[in-house]
Amino acid sequence: MAPLTFAEARGRVMAEVRDARRIPTAEEVGLDRAAGRVLAEAVAADRDSPVVARSVRDGYAVRAVDLPGELLVIGEVRAGERFTGTVGAGQAVEIMTGAPIPAGADAVVMVEHTRRAGGRVQTDRSAEPNQFINPKGCEATAGEVVLRVGKRLDYSDVAMLAAFGRSSVKVYARPLVAIIATGDEIVEVDQKPEEFQIRNSNARSLEAQVVRAGGVPLVLPVARDTVEHTREIIGRGLAADLLLLSGGVSAGKYDVVEEVLAGLGAEFFFDRVLIQPGQPLVFGRVGRTFFFGLPGNPSSTMVTFEVFARAALELLAGQEEITLPMPLARLTREFRHRAGLTRFLPARLSADGGEVTPVAWHGSGDVPALTRANAFLVADPDRPEYASGELIRVLMK
Repeated sequence: MAPLTFAEARGRVMAEVRDARRIPTAEEVGLDRAAGRVLAEAVAADRDSPVVARSVRDGYAVRAVDLPGELLVIGEVRAGERFTGTVGAGQAVEIMTGAPIPAGADAVVMVEHTRRAGGRVQTDRSAEPNQFINPKGCEATAGEVVLRVGKRLDYSDVAMLAAFGRSSVKVYARPLVAIIATGDEIVEVDQKPEEFQIRNSNARSLEAQVVRAGGVPLVLPVARDTVEHTREIIGRGLAADLLLLSGGVSAGKYDVVEEVLAGLGAEFFFDRVLIQPGQPLVFGRVGRTFFFGLPGNPSSTMVTFEVFARAALELLAGQEEITLPMPLARLTREFRHRAGLTRFLPARLSADGGEVTPVAWHGSGDVPALTRANAFLVADPDRPEYASGELIRVLMK
């Protein structure tokens, strides 16, 4: 099977999962539990927003035709109140941000552009009709769909649900994601490893990544390096919506994951991607369950989940818009890598996101270097050298 480029592999993941996914079941949750969930119903505005024309500045509600000039102040209106009179020729009403526009007025002049003397206000500025006024329904009209099915809700969406009177909302159930670490060298986190053993950190990092991506993690026992035990544990994992395997997908004598999956009738979509870390990445499906065989080195596991498995999980959760933001940042020093692979290497992004510095590391197993990083450099396969000050893509952790 020929290896795929980064873009080809990500495109294949999204195409296969999107074509085969089932609509998840829906459940109703309160607004306190809605953030991060995927919307299972369209939400419409229950009224115009704003319901009445309102001011977007502190100042004076006036008739545009009367400016510039001196006006008689006939009252005041605050947010939450309504002025009962009408603004006539040569008159003004003092108005606060968010307050309804009084009848007769068609513009607002900012308080900073006026001079008040007793009961009169003067400005030497002209005004255009509708200046500093949000007309009725300009944000949304009653019955207009403001949130669509498949949207992952963020804090602004929760605010809009509340603004339109929704105390609860239907969302899709979170996908169940089985996580299996493989290898005789792995011991549990609370055990003291021998010098030839390692603790099961990959399952825990994947658990955290799954939760962040909107899934429900199920960490299964470590699959040992025999066909029989690996088959037993994988069989349990195939009951989930998505199966993540860490390790056992290289070409070593005791890497038995692909053999077991093939014996279970797996369809393999690819088994190698031209990236580093994470070249020996396997993606496929057994029955209706998609699986990823992620390379076992920690950074390989983390990176391949973020750029491939996360997209599959989001699609299985019912999310429609799947993105992988990789903004540009300016290198603080020169950077070189061997051409031919798309590389994801640990880095520190500046607080303002404008500059990025590579973090020294000692290969895919260097977890301490990963904890010092807050991003990954994304080096293009056809660009072996980047000068200091050049722009390079960045993937946030």
